[in-house]
Amino acid sequence: MKATIRDVAKYANVSISTVSRVMNAPDTVTVEKRDRVLKAIEALQYQPNAFARGLIYKKSDTIGVMIPDIENPYFTGLIRGMQDAAVRLNHSLMICNTDRDKQRTINYVRSFFEKQVDGFIFASDSLHKEYYEEMERYHLPFVLASTNAPEYNIPSVDIDDEQAAFEAVRHLIVSGHRNIGMINMPLDRTISGQPRYEGFLRALDEAGLHHCNPFVEYAEHRYSDAYEAAARLFARHPELTAVFAASDEFAMGTISYLRDQGKTVPGQVSVIGFDNIRMAEMFIPKLTTIEQPTYEIGYRSVQMLHELITKGKVRVLREKLPHRLIIRESTGIHIYPIHAD
Repeated sequence: MKATIRDVAKYANVSISTVSRVMNAPDTVTVEKRDRVLKAIEALQYQPNAFARGLIYKKSDTIGVMIPDIENPYFTGLIRGMQDAAVRLNHSLMICNTDRDKQRTINYVRSFFEKQVDGFIFASDSLHKEYYEEMERYHLPFVLASTNAPEYNIPSVDIDDEQAAFEAVRHLIVSGHRNIGMINMPLDRTISGQPRYEGFLRALDEAGLHHCNPFVEYAEHRYSDAYEAAARLFARHPELTAVFAASDEFAMGTISYLRDQGKTVPGQVSVIGFDNIRMAEMFIPKLTTIEQPTYEIGYRSVQMLHELITKGKVRVLREKLPHRLIIRESTGIHIYPIHAD
């Protein structure tokens, strides 16, 4: 039979209210009585609910996670990595979807404090000043996953977005393409839009393709937004033979638009994505893309937070994990026709 709070009180020779105070306000109980109650709890293997255990031991073994869009397939690998690391380190996850809404994000930070999480992970979104100030106010340990904030000394784990984008565009260039466009995220509202745009420009500059610099359209975060952005891009620049999409979902939206216009991929237009989500290999044509180690980013973010919670600091403040170019079917060699004099 499971021990009850009454059994604990009897074993420790204290009142039930004293046991309750040890669980809810331990500083109000004398050290001698508090020790007796804690020994009674251990001896009887009394298991109060999780909230009460958190009050006793001043830890809940719960980690909060904030992600911007739970419907985005990118986050499946990230959360799976977090979950596996959390299980290994005896933590539970509390996952919250922010929808990139500032007030909702701030409310979640307050909720984490009220629910006594040990720390939290802020994933794949810009760390606005309002967020940082609210997070600092509650003195909760937190780390950044698949994002970064160089202006603050916050532990983070992600990839080098600028270099990854550079390698994606360079792949198109060495495949013979000279008219290359980009479908990107808004530069002012996303953490990865700016560095991926800079990687795009650097590859063009290195190859002397400066005329391609303005061949950019912007989409929000979804497949349908990318479809519309592709329509705008090709209306302005029908001469394009290749597109670098800043996410796999954007690449799929671009390819769908091209198909609807009767254009073949990669026969007439090559498209390269970014992320290597699970669907990238299932899509037709299979996507050439930049692989982000999403599982590893998620796993490492929990390890990093655990280190911060238990030791008060981390060995590596800003960790960059390796990315990889995956060449599949959506990109091909482009040969410009030779015109007779």
